[in-house]
Amino acid sequence: MRLLVWAFRALVFFTLFAFALNNQHDAAIRWFFGVEWRAPMVFIVLAAFALGCAFGVVAMVPSWWKHRRVARRAALPGSPPAPAASTATVPPAPAELEHPPRDGL
Repeated sequence: MRLLVWAFRALVFFTLFAFALNNQHDAAIRWFFGVEWRAPMVFIVLAAFALGCAFGVVAMVPSWWKHRRVARRAALPGSPPAPAASTATVPPAPAELEHPPRDGL
């Protein structure tokens, strides 16, 4: 299994490496007011990926802070228990759906 994982990683690496080698020509990003950024295509794709990752992390920060605050409150002695994720209760299973006890199996 470990060999399979490393083979998959090598396949992904060489695929991305070939992509980078095939996209070395210059590309231009045209902004407003005539501003233009020229760079190899692979750098533009890398920059777009990095900006997307950064945006995702920044978008998750408020949620992380909220969960951290709830965890701190739950860790304090004498604090009320943290609220459950769902307030809905699961009804008990009907008696006919329950399994009978096994006899010495």
